[in-house]
Amino acid sequence: MVTRRNGLMLISAALLLGAAGTARTVSAQASSQTDESRLALKGYDPVAYFTEGRPTPGNPKFESIWDEARYRFASDEHMAMFRADPEHYVPQYEGHCAGALALGLKIEANPESWLIKDGRLFVFAFDQPPAVFTSDEIAAADKNWKLLKDAPIDTDLRFQQ
Repeated sequence: MVTRRNGLMLISAALLLGAAGTARTVSAQASSQTDESRLALKGYDPVAYFTEGRPTPGNPKFESIWDEARYRFASDEHMAMFRADPEHYVPQYEGHCAGALALGLKIEANPESWLIKDGRLFVFAFDQPPAVFTSDEIAAADKNWKLLKDAPIDTDLRFQQ
């Protein structure tokens, strides 16, 4: 059973396994965080996590730019929902791995590894989201995001896609 105490240890272990090559790798090409043309969530529809309960690829004909990133949507309806309330739907930490941020690392996430907690969308670098992502881990990620938001992605930890 996963407890609050060992939740961070599980995230740490998953990140270390990923660094050893057993998790997925993100290409260095996806690392630009200040370019307005950056494709958020690798093109997945952020609204679908909330409405469909699953990651859904977006369609390039339904696209919107918000906060220096391009978002794609599966439908015009989802794009309209996003435009009406983008802060509700955007992934936390601009789509970087929430677990890594809790540890003070900034790495790209896998949009198929996700969870919604307290109405917030979190994505993770490994194949599956952690069984537990505690309030303490979220607080640590929130604090570290303020420090790491403008830092480059940590390229020593590459996850392959």
